[in-house]
Parts: sequence; structure tokens; C-alpha cells
Amino acid sequence: MRHNRTINHLGRTASHRSAMLSNMACSLIKHKKITTTVAKAKELRKFIEPLLTKSKEDTMHSRRMVFASLKDKHCVTELFREVSTKIADRPGGYTRILKTGNRLGDAAAMCIIELVDYNENMLKEKATKKATRTRRSKKTTDTAAAKPTAAVEPTAEKPADTAEKEDTGNA
Repeated sequence: MRHNRTINHLGRTASHRSAMLSNMACSLIKHKKITTTVAKAKELRKFIEPLLTKSKEDTMHSRRMVFASLKDKHCVTELFREVSTKIADRPGGYTRILKTGNRLGDAAAMCIIELVDYNENMLKEKATKKATRTRRSKKTTDTAAAKPTAAVEPTAEKPADTAEKEDTGNA
């Protein structure tokens, strides 16, 4: 039974696991998106989200706390300069895991883990969607049905003209 065993050790020693998570977190900060297995991505999310929360407050203490976990000066600098400004207004949930299927060699479940505010495609979809739905009252639907509709222009002439041109060109 798994009583109180919340940490997935990923088949590694504690030092190897912490070094691996630190390196994966640095790669995620540098590249904004990495491909890995689902188990590693879920553990990385637990590792990096508290660091991203600490980066919102740019103090010497928070920089030192983040550096103690990441162990890379350039990643800490990029985290506090670029990433923290983008996630400043977000209350949490800084990463997204997108499952991509199974790996060919060993059929391990693979995924992409990315920083939410850096995926331009998802941001465009969010901007185009309507923010809230409004409910129509019964009066507005009754008055809309009572109004006459505008006459529709005939569009059959245009295809007929092109059909005649094609017939004359073939003859």
C-alpha cells in the first residue's frame, strides 16, 4: 500500500532526482517548452511552480532561495527579468502539460510541458473567444421574430455567367 507516499522518486536516488529536476527547470525557463515523459512533467510542475511564485517578488532573499534550487545564475536572471514580468498578474497555474502520445522505443507516455504565458497560439485562441455569454430575455427573441427579414440578393447569376463562359471556351 502507498500510505503517505506522495513523492514519485522516478527510479532515482535523491541527489540524482534533485539534479534532474533542477536541470529540467532550467531548460524550461530557457526554452519555455520542453518534451518529456508525463511522470517527469508532473514532478517538474511541483518543483517549478513554487519557484515561479517566488520570482514574482524580486528581493535578494527570493533570488537566493530560487538559486538554491536551480543552481544556474543565468536561469535565475532570466526568470526574474523576463518570466516574472509575464506571470505577475497570474494567481497560479504557470505551466501546462499537453500529452503527445507514446514514445516509440519503450511506449512511455510523452508530453510537452510549457509556460502558459509564452504559447502564442493558445493566447490568440483565448483572445478570439467571447469572454462571457449573455442570456437573452424572452422579450428580445419575440421582437426579433416579429421583424421582417431583409430580402436576400440572388447569387445564382454569377455561377451561370461563368458556366456560359466555360461552354463558349470549349466550343
